[in-house]
Amino acid sequence: MPNQAYNPAQERIQIVDRNDIPVTSATRGEMRQRRLIHRAAYILVFNKKDCLFIQKRTMIKDIYPGYWDLAAGGIVLAEESYEDAAARELAEELGVTDCPLQHMFDQYFEDSSNRVWGRIFSCISSGPFVLQKEEIEHGHFIPLDDITALHQREPFTPDSLPLLEKILALRSQKKE
Repeated sequence: MPNQAYNPAQERIQIVDRNDIPVTSATRGEMRQRRLIHRAAYILVFNKKDCLFIQKRTMIKDIYPGYWDLAAGGIVLAEESYEDAAARELAEELGVTDCPLQHMFDQYFEDSSNRVWGRIFSCISSGPFVLQKEEIEHGHFIPLDDITALHQREPFTPDSLPLLEKILALRSQKKE
């Protein structure tokens, strides 16, 4: 029997309610089609100069193709924890393993095509990165203060901007 090609639309995804309580699982395809609330792990990768690694999503992504993204990461699979998903996604997308992750905060995001609870982590790594060709076209480090200017010229994933606002607010609070 020949090996079937991997199909992300068939992955089993953890579905949650508005309070981030698990209620069931569904395939990624069902989740997208029915706009079900799901979980995602976001990993902000900083270097030692406190610049953030941003990545340009490939044109084959099922949501927000070709957009800039502030975080590595992805959808939490059924029966998977946020922490396990974060470690898995960081290894898959950037080739980074054994990098301590710090939980920053959780956030809910909703737009016309996506409803997601995200757990945001951060880590420090300067690479070298091995980019997952199906997910990331290219990426680079950028100072946080330069992201807004780039966003005026190029599209970012819609959940990136509230994320950036929270990161900048947290940084401002730490300086006070």
